[in-house]
Amino acid sequence: MGLSSLEKMVQLQKNTANIRNICVLAHVDHGKTTLADCLISSNGIISSRLAGKLRYMDSREDEQVRGITMKSSAISLHYAKDNEEYLINLIDSPGHVDFSSEVSTAVRICDGCIIVVDAVEGVCPQTQAVLRQAWLENIRPVLVINKLDRLIVELKFTPQEAYSHLKNILEQINALTGTLFTSKVLEERAERESESQGNPNSDPGEQVYDWSTGLEDTDDSHLYFSPDQGNVVFASAIDGWGFGIEHFAKIYSQKIGIKKEVLLKTLWGDYYINMKAKKIMKVDQAKGKKPLFVQLILENIWSLYDAVLKKDKEKIDKIVTSLGLKVGVREARHSDPKVQISAICGQWLPISHAVLDFSYGVSETS
Repeated sequence: MGLSSLEKMVQLQKNTANIRNICVLAHVDHGKTTLADCLISSNGIISSRLAGKLRYMDSREDEQVRGITMKSSAISLHYAKDNEEYLINLIDSPGHVDFSSEVSTAVRICDGCIIVVDAVEGVCPQTQAVLRQAWLENIRPVLVINKLDRLIVELKFTPQEAYSHLKNILEQINALTGTLFTSKVLEERAERESESQGNPNSDPGEQVYDWSTGLEDTDDSHLYFSPDQGNVVFASAIDGWGFGIEHFAKIYSQKIGIKKEVLLKTLWGDYYINMKAKKIMKVDQAKGKKPLFVQLILENIWSLYDAVLKKDKEKIDKIVTSLGLKVGVREARHSDPKVQISAICGQWLPISHAVLDFSYGVSETS
């Protein structure tokens, strides 16, 4: 998407139904500002080559010198989807605990938030704080597990090891969400108890105190992060790519002839595909079967990184051709493998599409 004119942005502001206020929340150095750069570059405001290096939203001199965000910054982005045009007001907030007041202010004026988590460091203290803040303000979050490139390049994980690691991160975050939900239910129950005790008509002899009351009866499945619910994005903001499983479900439903709805439910989890029967089955770990997420998604990304880092030109050309992409001569000949990876993945899995697809659908729940 190219640079939008001022007149266009003013026109979009008049249609309040299509305006979304989104803030980016995370622990310090988990990649919020780099992600914001990628989203800004999708509007043509900065070059995609400078995304992650420029740190556009860190407009203060001391922010650029120290390399951290200290004040919340906002920018309006134009996004088109399904013949509809949206104005997304993006707020990049600080991740350092000393500037947490900036975070709470940003959350209160937003419809939704993007919670960024480093794939290597996982859940950190400020991650817990921002998750709680989003919960208290009742805004809809999406989880972006960032820096997947570090699992490949630094930790040298295999796709299977990376999948297990990502599952652990999701479980940690969902455990925090579960704690917040439980405390809310118990608080509401405590309030009802205090009201009933104040009622002179209540019989104290009939009261039985059970802590679990209310937890079993309440449906909390929609509160948790799960790729099949469309609220988890896997990304590497510094390399300019990111995806939700919907993207691959659409591709593979055409390639292997399995319904998109079925793939959406099984691309994440312990399922494998039986190509002979064209059926998806539960993984039998004893037989060494690979989950679909590993076999159809992670192995392809690992293969691309492997080819580029080893400078295997023949394999790179084969991958680019099979994906139907066009890589410029400058990028193809560049000595830095990161430039090639960004050029290929930026076209194949643009991070702006994965993240902004969530943002336009945020309903005003605050």
